[in-house]
Amino acid sequence: MEEEPRDVFRLSRDSLCVQDVVDAVGSSSCGAISLFIGTTREDELQGRKVIGLEYEAYELMVQSEFTRLCADIRGRWPTVAHICIHHRLGWVKVGDASVVMAISSPHRGDGLQAIQRCIEQLKAHVPIWKKVIKSPWLLIS
Repeated sequence: MEEEPRDVFRLSRDSLCVQDVVDAVGSSSCGAISLFIGTTREDELQGRKVIGLEYEAYELMVQSEFTRLCADIRGRWPTVAHICIHHRLGWVKVGDASVVMAISSPHRGDGLQAIQRCIEQLKAHVPIWKKVIKSPWLLIS
C-alpha cells in the first residue's frame, strides 16, 4: 500500500524542533531521511560582530512558492516520499536554527540531492528575507 506524498511548510516565530520535522516525513517505505538545519552563525561584517538575524516573509505568496518547490523536487526525484520545511520568522540569535528541512526517500542518493536543491531553491525563490543584525560596537583587533 503506497502512501500519498506529504508536503508540509510552516513559518514560526518560535524555536524550531528538528524532531517535529523528521517525524513529518517518516515513512515505513523509506530507508532515508535527509535533513538540513540552517543556523545563524557568528560572523563579522564591516568590523562588527553579527549577533542575530531578523526574518520576514510575504506570507500570502510563501505557500504557493513552496508548492512549486515541491513539484520541482518531485519532478527531478520521483521517488521522494515526503517533504517538510519549517522556517523561522522574527529574531533568530546566533546558534539557533533559522530553517529545518527534511525529505524522505527509499534511498539516500535521491534524498541528499533533493535536500540540496530544496535549500538552494528556497533561498532563491521563496519570499523570505533576512536582515543581518550587528553589534553596535566596532571590533578592535
